Amino acid sequence: MAKILVVDDEVSMREFLTIFLTKEGHEVISAADGEEALSLFQAEPCDLLLSDIKMPRMDGLELLRKVKEYRPNMAVVMITAYGSPEDAITAMKAGAYDYLTKPFKVREIKSVIRNALSRPVGKAVEEAPAGIFFNLVSHSPKMLKIFNLIKQVGATKTNVLISGESGTGKELVAKAIHQISPRNGKPFVTINCSAIPENLMESEIFGHVKGAFTGAVSNKKGLFEIAHGGTVFLDEIGDLSPFIQVKLLRVIQEREFIPVGETETVSVDVRLISATNRDLEQEIIQGRFREDFFYRLNVVHIHLPPLRERREDIPLLAQYFLEKYSRELGKDIQSISSYALDELMKYNFPGNVRELENIIERSVALENSNIVLPESLVLSEFKKEGRKTGMPSFHLTSAGLDLEKEINNLEKEVIQQALQLSNGVIKKAAELLNLSFRSMRWKIKKYDLKDFKD
Repeated sequence: MAKILVVDDEVSMREFLTIFLTKEGHEVISAADGEEALSLFQAEPCDLLLSDIKMPRMDGLELLRKVKEYRPNMAVVMITAYGSPEDAITAMKAGAYDYLTKPFKVREIKSVIRNALSRPVGKAVEEAPAGIFFNLVSHSPKMLKIFNLIKQVGATKTNVLISGESGTGKELVAKAIHQISPRNGKPFVTINCSAIPENLMESEIFGHVKGAFTGAVSNKKGLFEIAHGGTVFLDEIGDLSPFIQVKLLRVIQEREFIPVGETETVSVDVRLISATNRDLEQEIIQGRFREDFFYRLNVVHIHLPPLRERREDIPLLAQYFLEKYSRELGKDIQSISSYALDELMKYNFPGNVRELENIIERSVALENSNIVLPESLVLSEFKKEGRKTGMPSFHLTSAGLDLEKEINNLEKEVIQQALQLSNGVIKKAAELLNLSFRSMRWKIKKYDLKDFKD
């Protein structure tokens, strides 16, 4: 429930909005023009102002400016006439949260009012009453439970396994655990298990001495030794080979290792936090992951839900990224239109929070006004709910078909869409498809796809 001030010089429009919003459970007061509305506003503070622009005496834009002088963070929605986009842009520049264009539908009113009342206006998201925990942003009950678990486990030395789809924020959770722990101030070292070739993995993790192998021209410290006293984050742990799993198991048990080509052990004090987008228990059943290694890593398990399972966070995250990239790119973009937000709410986000961030960053970079409009959003059709993906389809007939060829065509199309969604960054595309970096590179070469970034 909210207290809403409705301002319109048309009696029928005021009555309609008053009746409609009252039925929605809000308390409504109304005024016929800007001067009357300003007097009411000063006498009876409200939660939201819904005002027409074209009115006698004091129009809606002047009312907007005066209200913003009195309460800069007031949520204001303007009503514009059909075919007057310049009025809407002027209102947004003056600080309006959103606008409605006459004639509008009931669904549109509901959406705009709901979003205006539920999202922070005019201030940084960090000041909003939502759950902001380090760089994790959420007011979802599922995520708030995870925030509490991070606080509990942070002060311990316990190994943590973080699971979840690509783009859900596993590394952010790992960094939060490190920052809240006594090891804060010591190194936080990330090892991407899918990005380092297997023949170099042992040397990267444990280091080597000069002459240990061709190309070892000097002694090199391994990442575990560099992380001494701090935290090692093993990202995509499910991609490790059984050979390296055995090596790491010994380090976990003994807290020591032998660099490649060395004879003496090196002792280390590190905390292990691991992350995976795979079902490791299924990997154990299929013989690809060691059970003893799994139990050493999985002392405390944190599972991050995909964004589609916490859609209530989409407006908050979108606003957070909007303000972040508006600052970074030097733009004066203050909000996301309700219509654009509706598009985001309908979208399935196969790339989760990372994909939402990319969408907002791109929108901020391309937007010329101070509001993100629907046409500024670039949403992939890949895995979009309720819409066709545009992927090739085939049907078996009595004439038969070349199954291998059809499957290859389908795989190529999916890979192309993933690369398009990730702006040509192979690592991001691989994460969207739950593939290792090496597998993605091989498939790109297989289908002769070029001009993409590692």
